[in-house]
Amino acid sequence: MAQPEAGMTAQAALGRNWDVAVIGGGVVGCAVARRFALEGAAVILLERAPDILAGASKGNSAILHTGFDAPPGSLELRCMQTGYREYLEIRERLNLPLLETGAAVVAWSDEDEAKLDGILAQAHENDVSDARRIGRDELLAREPNLAPQARAAVLVPGEHLIDPWSAPLAYISQALAEGAACLRNAPVTAGSFDGASWRLETPRGRITAGHVVNCAGLHGDELERSLLGECDFEIRPRKGQFVVFDKAAAALLRTIILPVPTERSKGVVICRTIFGNVLVGPTAEEQPERDRANLDRRMLEELHASALRMIPGLAPIPVTATYAGLRPATERKEYRIGVKERNWISVGGIRSTGLTAALGIAQHVVALYDGAKTATRAEPQWPRMPNLADHLPRDWQQPGHGEIVCHCELVTRREIEQALTGPLPAGDPGGLKRRTRAGMGRCQGFYCSAHVAAISAGRLHG
Repeated sequence: MAQPEAGMTAQAALGRNWDVAVIGGGVVGCAVARRFALEGAAVILLERAPDILAGASKGNSAILHTGFDAPPGSLELRCMQTGYREYLEIRERLNLPLLETGAAVVAWSDEDEAKLDGILAQAHENDVSDARRIGRDELLAREPNLAPQARAAVLVPGEHLIDPWSAPLAYISQALAEGAACLRNAPVTAGSFDGASWRLETPRGRITAGHVVNCAGLHGDELERSLLGECDFEIRPRKGQFVVFDKAAAALLRTIILPVPTERSKGVVICRTIFGNVLVGPTAEEQPERDRANLDRRMLEELHASALRMIPGLAPIPVTATYAGLRPATERKEYRIGVKERNWISVGGIRSTGLTAALGIAQHVVALYDGAKTATRAEPQWPRMPNLADHLPRDWQQPGHGEIVCHCELVTRREIEQALTGPLPAGDPGGLKRRTRAGMGRCQGFYCSAHVAAISAGRLHG
């Protein structure tokens, strides 16, 4: 069965001259496609997998960052804070959730505590003016289930939690509503530039576009070397493993608990999720492989032990899931965004802050592009995303939902049917999970997977 294409038929997409081709359907690629479409450019998003968010974007901690600890004056800070503001401005119109938690950078030792003043000073330098230092008594009054070894913290009230998958789905959905197209199962295998336009070869056919924006994430350097002959950054995949506790754990925690960072990593976080669980992670492990993030029992046990050291009350609560993601780190810490020759813009090295920064990166990329404003747009359309957040009304609470298919996550048949239709239907089982959470609960699909498979039979492609 041919996969239905988003925005227009594949034949129409192949026969059109596009202003911009965005390569890579992660959170950044979806945000960039949205911004170009809102600016009036004719834009197509090319994704190598059967569905969007299949690479680095499928595994993250889903924190909306203020940028309090980003390098002062950096492009990363600017994109994070621009993206943070835009998310708050648009989220209600797109029906995107926000769980207001705040974050605390907790000191557990003398060495940690000695660094708190520097962390606070950096937050204030980065215009996060409401960050403040709190002592042990205030910290434990706010989080009484923390281990008593907690000494002090820097409190950052503006750090919050969001749905890591509905946001980029909303971005590309709005782009499609504004005339963009999305072609999946379309890895770019070759390309040539004739001085005015790119001709990009994919298994689906040839795409012609005036400009290319490389948002290929974990494969961004490979793509660049293939099409430009060289690349000034090297992707060094960094694996992050996570442990997810059952929903009962959410009663033990209100605030995002951050460690005092090291030179190499921001360290292990423990926080709630928008879906009602508690997660701990990520690890930071460099590996050569780009397409698979294997789980390691020893590391997962260390994460679990770390969570119990911070919140001893987690001990009797079962772990319901573990997962791992890869971050497209490079040999340098900063974002690698810039204009290259032959109408090419690189967006590389977007690591753990990409979910927050995506909207800001999109604004920056459009500013680098000469001629983005090609038409005058009326008020844009605002497609509304289905809500999966545990603290907000869900579809199962509304009449006419058909039946509850996944009882662990209370996913209805109507939600699954809607995810299989519309402008950007789920392209594979992973995409269907991310759109509905069916199979992502306590039983990890043991009870519902056959039912989900029957409903989606012949409608998925991976």
